[in-house]
Amino acid sequence: MADRAALPLGHELEEPYADLFATLPVYEMVTGAIRVQVQVFWLAEQSEPDEGSYCWAYRIRIANDSAHPVQLIERTWHITDTLGREEHVQGAGVVGEQPIIQPGTKFEYTSGAALGTPGGFMRGTYLMRDTTTGTCFDVTIPAFSLDSPFQKALLH
Repeated sequence: MADRAALPLGHELEEPYADLFATLPVYEMVTGAIRVQVQVFWLAEQSEPDEGSYCWAYRIRIANDSAHPVQLIERTWHITDTLGREEHVQGAGVVGEQPIIQPGTKFEYTSGAALGTPGGFMRGTYLMRDTTTGTCFDVTIPAFSLDSPFQKALLH
């Protein structure tokens, strides 16, 4: 499931789903001076419930409210499905990038997740590096639920 759990859907989702994301709730966590916001959207057209494939897109905004530039070095995801099975996904950067986020700016990306159950949730961390001091630190990604119309009960 590791390959399916971190399916990058790329930036092309931004345009067709921009209006939908604008109406979705925002999950938010602030670690130090770094704010992470997540929005998630059920992808009915990419899901095949009869074959046990359920897909979601999520958009993440990372805002740097510190005085120094920071670089996103690594991501770690903890993905739990509705049966309680947990998967850990770790890798360099996000969507093929290790962005440097300048003070007072944001980095935004869209990616996706696929599960074999009709729901679950994700949480994680980013390993960041202050490019001025070289200090590395973890930033918490807020937990967010992966809800579909096929679940018996919502998880959030």
